[in-house]
Amino acid sequence: MAANAQSGFVNQGIDQQQWPQVLADSRELADALPDLLVEARQVANSVVVGWHGRRRAGPGESFWQFRPFIAGEPMKRIDWRRSARDDHLYVREREWEAAHTVWLWADLSPSMAFRSRLSPVSKRDRALVLLLGLADLLAETGERIGLPGIRRPTSDRHAAERIATALTHISHPVSLPETVDIRRFSEVVLIGDLLDPVDKVSDWIRNVAATGARGHLVMVLDPIEETFPFTGRTEFRDPESGTRLTTGRAEDWKREYHERLEAHRAAISDLARRAGWTFTLHHTDRPASEPLLALHSSLSGNLETLGAGRPG
Repeated sequence: MAANAQSGFVNQGIDQQQWPQVLADSRELADALPDLLVEARQVANSVVVGWHGRRRAGPGESFWQFRPFIAGEPMKRIDWRRSARDDHLYVREREWEAAHTVWLWADLSPSMAFRSRLSPVSKRDRALVLLLGLADLLAETGERIGLPGIRRPTSDRHAAERIATALTHISHPVSLPETVDIRRFSEVVLIGDLLDPVDKVSDWIRNVAATGARGHLVMVLDPIEETFPFTGRTEFRDPESGTRLTTGRAEDWKREYHERLEAHRAAISDLARRAGWTFTLHHTDRPASEPLLALHSSLSGNLETLGAGRPG
């Protein structure tokens, strides 16, 4: 059952009986990615045109402003063309730009393929749109973008396409990525339903936080996972394990289900807060621009802070 707050992905080996389904899932993902990439770009453009606007002087290529020359500065900094316009000397300042490493991850495990009648998209497709849209925004200013354990961080204006290609080669998706390559002065963005056991998520957050990296969690849920509108005889199936459970009166489970889901969500949010991370809840019947805007705001502030604190 996709709405079960205790269901989580178990990273097991793939046997021969699983390969047909694995290949089918890979083909489905590969077929969907071109359209998702187009949608991601549209969403990114609706949030912001480019990633510029840090608005501080420093090393970079983009012109920011002219300012008066200060005695004692090297003469080579003077912009003689601008200074020739009047009786003052001016220095051309560039806008501060520094490439930082941002690790992106979207949970593509089986539970993310869920889509109810209340939503126009699956959780997986929405997570991919957010990941690719964010990659497109980050690429605009040359940030180094990578997929943990899949693709090394690189600065590439076509990062979204490169990442989409890399995702098609993931044969056995997991909900939480590897942490061995994550280092200090980097950001980690995790997008998924985050319905793994709390202890598993806690261990992952602890491992990432120990590196000195900062994290951002986006919990993507289908609206039916919140409302639980089931009544009468209902069969629930866990897409991760294939376990089936049938109840004669599903409405009798509604209250306990809501309590468990709320407790699970509160626990994940608290883990993020204690680590100094951000936590965003997103429902797939809402516009993708909402969580992307929240990520944009959080990352733009953090990347500037990291740049100011990074050793020169």
